[in-house]
Amino acid sequence: VQLQASGGGLVQTGGSLALSCAASGRTLSVYDMGWFRQAPGKEREFVASISRSEGSTLRDSVKDRFTISRDNAKNTVYLQMNSLKPEDTAVYYCAAAARVYGMAVYGTNSVDYWGQGTQVTVSS
Repeated sequence: VQLQASGGGLVQTGGSLALSCAASGRTLSVYDMGWFRQAPGKEREFVASISRSEGSTLRDSVKDRFTISRDNAKNTVYLQMNSLKPEDTAVYYCAAAARVYGMAVYGTNSVDYWGQGTQVTVSS
Protein backbone atom coordinates (compact mmCIF):
# COMPACT_ATOMS: atom_id res chain seq x y z
CA VAL A 1 0.00 0.00 0.00
CA GLN A 2 1.30 3.45 -0.94
CA LEU A 3 -0.15 6.41 0.95
CA GLN A 4 0.04 9.99 -0.35
CA ALA A 5 -0.87 12.76 2.09
CA SER A 6 -1.74 16.28 1.02
CA GLY A 7 -3.46 19.42 2.24
CA GLY A 8 -1.00 20.83 4.72
CA GLY A 9 0.01 24.46 4.83
CA LEU A 10 0.30 27.63 6.86
CA VAL A 11 -2.75 28.93 8.69
CA GLN A 12 -3.44 31.42 11.46
CA THR A 13 -4.69 30.45 14.88
CA GLY A 14 -8.36 29.59 14.67
CA GLY A 15 -8.17 28.63 11.02
CA SER A 16 -8.94 25.34 9.31
CA LEU A 17 -7.18 22.85 7.10
CA ALA A 18 -8.32 19.65 5.46
CA LEU A 19 -5.82 16.84 4.99
CA SER A 20 -6.30 14.01 2.53
CA CYS A 21 -4.56 10.68 2.22
CA ALA A 22 -4.97 8.77 -1.01
CA ALA A 23 -3.97 5.14 -1.23
CA SER A 24 -2.84 3.01 -4.11
CA GLY A 25 -1.85 -0.58 -4.41
CA ARG A 26 -4.61 -2.04 -2.31
CA THR A 27 -8.06 -1.06 -1.14
CA LEU A 28 -8.14 0.83 2.15
CA SER A 29 -11.33 -0.90 3.19
CA VAL A 30 -9.35 -3.73 4.81
CA TYR A 31 -7.41 -1.38 7.10
CA ASP A 32 -7.99 0.89 10.02
CA MET A 33 -6.75 4.31 8.89
CA GLY A 34 -5.34 7.11 10.95
CA TRP A 35 -3.25 10.23 11.35
CA PHE A 36 -0.21 10.84 13.50
CA ARG A 37 1.84 13.99 13.92
CA GLN A 38 5.37 14.82 14.87
CA ALA A 39 6.55 18.20 16.08
CA PRO A 40 10.24 19.16 16.05
CA GLY A 41 12.11 17.43 18.84
CA LYS A 42 9.12 15.34 19.84
CA GLU A 43 8.00 11.79 19.28
CA ARG A 44 5.39 10.93 16.70
CA GLU A 45 1.98 10.88 18.39
CA PHE A 46 -1.44 9.53 17.62
CA VAL A 47 -4.03 12.06 16.44
CA ALA A 48 -7.03 10.17 15.08
CA SER A 49 -8.09 6.86 13.62
CA ILE A 50 -11.12 5.42 11.87
CA SER A 51 -11.90 1.74 11.78
CA ARG A 52 -13.15 -0.36 8.90
CA SER A 53 -16.63 0.00 10.38
CA GLU A 54 -16.08 3.81 10.54
CA GLY A 55 -15.79 4.07 14.28
CA SER A 56 -13.47 6.96 15.07
CA THR A 57 -11.08 7.68 17.90
CA LEU A 58 -9.34 11.01 18.51
CA ARG A 59 -6.80 12.20 21.04
CA ASP A 60 -8.33 14.32 23.77
CA SER A 61 -6.68 17.58 22.71
CA VAL A 62 -8.35 17.52 19.27
CA LYS A 63 -11.68 15.81 19.97
CA ASP A 64 -13.78 18.95 19.69
CA ARG A 65 -11.86 20.37 16.73
CA PHE A 66 -10.82 17.56 14.36
CA THR A 67 -12.89 15.08 12.39
CA ILE A 68 -11.63 11.97 10.65
CA SER A 69 -13.54 10.33 7.82
CA ARG A 70 -12.97 7.87 5.03
CA ASP A 71 -14.30 7.21 1.55
CA ASN A 72 -13.49 3.65 0.61
CA ALA A 73 -14.82 4.14 -2.92
CA LYS A 74 -12.17 6.84 -3.43
CA ASN A 75 -9.58 4.97 -1.39
CA THR A 76 -9.05 8.13 0.64
CA VAL A 77 -9.07 9.16 4.29
CA TYR A 78 -9.54 12.72 5.47
CA LEU A 79 -8.73 14.82 8.51
CA GLN A 80 -10.71 18.03 8.90
CA MET A 81 -8.96 20.34 11.34
CA ASN A 82 -10.82 23.34 12.73
CA SER A 83 -9.95 25.94 15.36
CA LEU A 84 -6.27 25.22 14.87
CA LYS A 85 -3.79 26.19 17.56
CA PRO A 86 -0.04 26.77 17.44
CA GLU A 87 0.45 23.51 19.35
CA ASP A 88 -1.06 21.66 16.39
CA THR A 89 2.01 22.60 14.33
CA ALA A 90 3.69 19.39 13.16
CA VAL A 91 4.27 17.11 10.24
CA TYR A 92 1.14 15.02 9.83
CA TYR A 93 1.41 11.42 8.65
CA CYS A 94 -1.36 9.18 7.47
CA ALA A 95 -1.18 5.55 8.43
CA ALA A 96 -2.78 2.19 7.76
CA ALA A 97 -3.04 -0.66 10.23
CA ALA A 98 -4.37 -4.17 9.94
CA ARG A 99 -4.98 -4.40 13.70
CA VAL A 100 -8.45 -3.21 14.62
CA TYR A 101 -8.42 -0.16 16.90
CA GLY A 102 -4.68 -0.65 17.26
CA MET A 103 -3.51 2.89 16.61
CA ALA A 104 -5.16 4.53 19.59
CA VAL A 105 -3.91 1.82 21.94
CA TYR A 106 -0.53 0.81 20.53
CA GLY A 107 0.44 3.97 18.65
CA THR A 108 3.15 3.83 16.02
CA ASN A 109 3.85 0.16 16.77
CA SER A 110 0.50 -0.78 15.27
CA VAL A 111 1.09 0.89 11.91
CA ASP A 112 1.77 -1.24 8.86
CA TYR A 113 2.07 1.54 6.27
CA TRP A 114 3.02 5.22 6.48
CA GLY A 115 2.44 8.13 4.15
CA GLN A 116 5.18 10.65 3.47
CA GLY A 117 3.91 13.42 5.76
CA THR A 118 2.53 16.89 5.17
CA GLN A 119 3.55 20.00 7.11
CA VAL A 120 0.94 21.90 9.10
CA THR A 121 2.02 25.23 10.57
CA VAL A 122 -0.27 27.32 12.75
CA SER A 123 0.90 30.86 13.39
CA SER A 124 -0.03 32.72 16.56
